[in-house]
Amino acid sequence: MYRTHIVKIHLTLTALILLLGSHSTLFAQALLPDAPQPVVQPSSPTFVKPQNEEQHKFFDRWNIVLFAGTAALASTDFAVTRANLQNNGRELNPVVRVFGRSTAGLALNFAGEAAGSVGLSYFFHRTGHHKLERMVSAVNIGASAAAVGYSLAHR
Repeated sequence: MYRTHIVKIHLTLTALILLLGSHSTLFAQALLPDAPQPVVQPSSPTFVKPQNEEQHKFFDRWNIVLFAGTAALASTDFAVTRANLQNNGRELNPVVRVFGRSTAGLALNFAGEAAGSVGLSYFFHRTGHHKLERMVSAVNIGASAAAVGYSLAHR
């Protein structure tokens, strides 16, 4: 009697598994047609200019003042650094130290720094980031002024 009871339960469970396993709702995802996939077209990169900022010319009065300040402080930094190096001083900036072995190399370094500042400002101008455009020159002026001040204090 016990054995027949187990066989009935076993047959019932097998029938239930086969019945549920063959039911189409369990395989609904497989029976549905594939959904159309969105087509993504590659596009060229574009720069979106912010709408809330006003447009201005790159060489407007404010940028000319900032670029003149950058050039003036880069020239001052060059002169003070060159004077310190000729008086057996030591260059603390490892990048400038590579170029500081000659006057021409030192001049090239400071001219490149000023030109790089203008170039980065122009990049920010073209991409519509006008606050960053002006901030590049302001940070460069501040860094050069700090370097000149430090060099003059440690002669």
